[in-house]
Amino acid sequence: MSLDPALRARIDALLTDHRVVLFMKGDPSAPRCGFSAKAAGILDGLGVEYASVDVLQDPEIREGIKLYGSWPTIPQLYVERELVGGSDIIEQLLNSGELHELLGLPKPDRTAPTLHVTAAAAAAIRNALANSDPGLGLHLSVDPRFNAQFQLKPVTGQEIVAEAAGIRFHLDLASAPRANGIEIDWVEDMRGAGLSIRNPNAPPPVQPIEVEALRDRLAAGDITVIDVRPAEARALAPFPGAEVLDEDSRARLAALPKDRALAFLCHHGHSSRQAAEHFRGLGFRNLYNVEGGIDAWSQRIDPSVPRY
Repeated sequence: MSLDPALRARIDALLTDHRVVLFMKGDPSAPRCGFSAKAAGILDGLGVEYASVDVLQDPEIREGIKLYGSWPTIPQLYVERELVGGSDIIEQLLNSGELHELLGLPKPDRTAPTLHVTAAAAAAIRNALANSDPGLGLHLSVDPRFNAQFQLKPVTGQEIVAEAAGIRFHLDLASAPRANGIEIDWVEDMRGAGLSIRNPNAPPPVQPIEVEALRDRLAAGDITVIDVRPAEARALAPFPGAEVLDEDSRARLAALPKDRALAFLCHHGHSSRQAAEHFRGLGFRNLYNVEGGIDAWSQRIDPSVPRY
């Protein structure tokens, strides 16, 4: 199957206008698949500016980009018009340091994180590893939302290795700084027994805020509203003074001070929570989700705002 010339020209224009382009499902603040979330999380973690294209919003691009680079899956990362690959290749290049070089970034810091493991946790881990395949290593990953996960899988030699309580933990390059200072314990309670992880690096969780409290804080001038709705919804029911989260503003908003109070707003309070969690993964520490969204604002604060 050949690529329609007009569609090829559209993709060419995207790659010409932006040095780094990620074709993904969803957008970085609300990815629609785990592979897209991994790819966007890696780029966000590196602090690189990039354009994202939501292929779910454009069926022509979704199929056309597969033909354009002869790559059958999404996401796809392009740098300076050259196809890099999907999420697994992006992760491999990250861990090898090649992604930093490709993006023109300084060499990565490969300092091993400090991990704290209690005696009870160490005993439980050793017991679990006792009969494992000697070719496998214990991998610890910490995603952009600071969720930690253990896995037994092959060691590539590109991991960062941290030792604690005589146990070797293998971490990818993105997880290592997020894991520094992590505390691993073994707990037994009414829910059962298992490993407990406390991560001092994790920003505070996103907090709910009711529209009445938002009104008062806006009057005090100590909070910024981030409107994550699509353009047509904002035009139908505008929220005056709100910052707009879109492709053009994403990098600028991500560069705001990490202690700035931000309240995320959508139609009913669902997609805004996803966007707030994305900013939490970027290190913001004072985040709120507007419960009920613009609909609650219209019903309880300003009836002149149209409901839809």
